[in-house]
Amino acid sequence: MKILAVDDDPLSLELLDALVSQIGPHELVTATSAVDALQCIAESSQDTFDCILLDIQMPGTNGIQLCEIVRAHPSYSRTPVLMITAMSDKKNIDDAFLAGATDYLTKPFEISELRGRIQMIERLLEERDLNARKISAQKAADGNEPGKKIDLFDSVPIVEVAGVVEYNVLENYVAQISRKSLFGSSVFALKTVDFERLHQRSSATDLQFIITDVAEAISDALEGTTFLMAYAGNGTFVCVVEGGWRPETTKLVNEVHRILESMELYTTGGAPLQVELHPGPAIRLISRVGPRAVDALSEAQEEAEKSYEDSQRNPLGELYWNVSA
Repeated sequence: MKILAVDDDPLSLELLDALVSQIGPHELVTATSAVDALQCIAESSQDTFDCILLDIQMPGTNGIQLCEIVRAHPSYSRTPVLMITAMSDKKNIDDAFLAGATDYLTKPFEISELRGRIQMIERLLEERDLNARKISAQKAADGNEPGKKIDLFDSVPIVEVAGVVEYNVLENYVAQISRKSLFGSSVFALKTVDFERLHQRSSATDLQFIITDVAEAISDALEGTTFLMAYAGNGTFVCVVEGGWRPETTKLVNEVHRILESMELYTTGGAPLQVELHPGPAIRLISRVGPRAVDALSEAQEEAEKSYEDSQRNPLGELYWNVSA
């Protein structure tokens, strides 16, 4: 990989250079400020960086601000960004992930920790490349092979929607905050009603638009709340909310539906779309540490799925379409 490391401490950059060279055959470019980093990015426009390592504490533009600037660059909207910093308080962790960080590593660290993060980024890039080629091929086939679909549980890239990250990034975030005080953090999931039928009837292009529009509606409904959200596949969105706030799921879903109605969704063929969501119960993370905190993400999905399935049946066991939250 071609990696850009940004830190105002030359000794830290020397250490990173030595460690990265031990991890694998990677090319490391270093910068001592945000200005230098942006110059490196500009000069590498034809050969972009695969990964960026950022310190937080730097004079002038700090690492979190630089992360936001990098994310606004069209070529770096999804580039993995690993924060490597001595700042271990929860606010900096929150701010870093909200700015677009992929993962967070606290100094001092062992080479095994850095190796694990770099290897995770390599796997992420490989999965993204495979998924992008798959989606591209499916989109190209939409007109000729109607049976071609995005798989139910495929990840779908969602960009430029506030608070939305990839699922593995949400796992990284929860893993980080679980090592600190969680301050009443909660996780819940929202399941798209009858997503299997929607999936069967939609082209790859339409499905990607639908998922992105739903993510935008949820993000808008959560405005004013500190949150991170990811699409987990099968029409399910998982949200982690902060600050001790626990969502009133019925009220939240009603607001999401109102926003979706105002969007006036249509398929690429011009047919109107009506999308509904069903919430699962919120799970408190306050007593969870490490893997148990990350497990809460899948538990929230399972709870939403179970609640959705239960709500689809009336006392006679017949399916109905108007889902009650």
